[in-house]
Amino acid sequence: MKRFVQLHLFTAYPPANLNRDDLGRPKTALVGGAERLRISSQSLKRAWRTSDVFADKLDGHIGTRTKRLGEEVSDTLTKGGVAEKKARDWARKIANVFGKLKKSKDDGSTDALHIEQLVHISPEEQTAINALVQRMIDTGEAPGDDDLKLLRRQKSAADIALFGRMLADDPGFNTEAACQVAHAITVHKVSVEDDFYTAVDDLNRGEEDVGAGHMGDTEFGAGLFYTYLCIDRQLLLDNLGGNTDLAQRTLAALIESAATVAPTGKQNSFGSRARASYILCETGGAQPRNLSVAFLKPTEAHGNGLLANTIAALEVERERLDQAYGDGDVNAAAMNSLKCEGSLKEIIAYATKGLDDD
Repeated sequence: MKRFVQLHLFTAYPPANLNRDDLGRPKTALVGGAERLRISSQSLKRAWRTSDVFADKLDGHIGTRTKRLGEEVSDTLTKGGVAEKKARDWARKIANVFGKLKKSKDDGSTDALHIEQLVHISPEEQTAINALVQRMIDTGEAPGDDDLKLLRRQKSAADIALFGRMLADDPGFNTEAACQVAHAITVHKVSVEDDFYTAVDDLNRGEEDVGAGHMGDTEFGAGLFYTYLCIDRQLLLDNLGGNTDLAQRTLAALIESAATVAPTGKQNSFGSRARASYILCETGGAQPRNLSVAFLKPTEAHGNGLLANTIAALEVERERLDQAYGDGDVNAAAMNSLKCEGSLKEIIAYATKGLDDD
């Protein structure tokens, strides 16, 4: 089985603010001495794993990422007739299995129900939690030490298998991510712009006050983004307990979401949904490599246009590296909407081919 799948995507977004910094400004990066728009890998992965694509294709195999496990358990116990104090005490015991609880701001005690860090809970673990909670409601008994063995080494959560899980308090139940995602960057230099806007008060007749009911401003940018993913297919298969069918569906869902799902930031304001115009899919056992070096010199729109020039720059750089190292994928699959060549279906088929080989 060819171990690695590498995906290279070009997606053009119109004016947007898909991923903001702490000041509300689109995230940027300085690459090759030029400012580029940037979408963080965290933003991309969250958009993909919470998408309808994942929900439809991986129903029953998606985990829950939360700090609020204790709160949810406590509420369920209380609704089931358990006294509030008992419910909170028992809920803390369950939540503490998955991580340290937040300290109270007042006296440093762990009265709070929230876990300090976000924890990714697999469907199997959620089932075990639900069964334990129901048993506590039925019997009125506190959970014992054996009851609290809720963590699972073997999981069927596709998102955990792809993006990993870290439990600082119990690293034996960690999962190494099978998928690496680079921060997406524009292939050309950009300038973040300001949008000044006003809103009108519908009940203002303009008889006395003719001013706006609200004024504000937001920042935005537009560009053609390069996104790179690398998936270790063997690790993905191992993370999913050798379930080949689930591994194939997971890869398919990841590729479709990467091609079609946009981050949700400011979508209501900008409607900047977009799909990839170009996808290159490579497979093989050689050490993977990101091809962003092709864009150290910002791509320009002269001649055949920005998208065509960008595709050409990527293909030239790929040929150079393959010739230098002699380990490229000569049969790589490509989807190029500019030339009406290839399809998403073909990309997925190439990425999943041979996954069931020994």
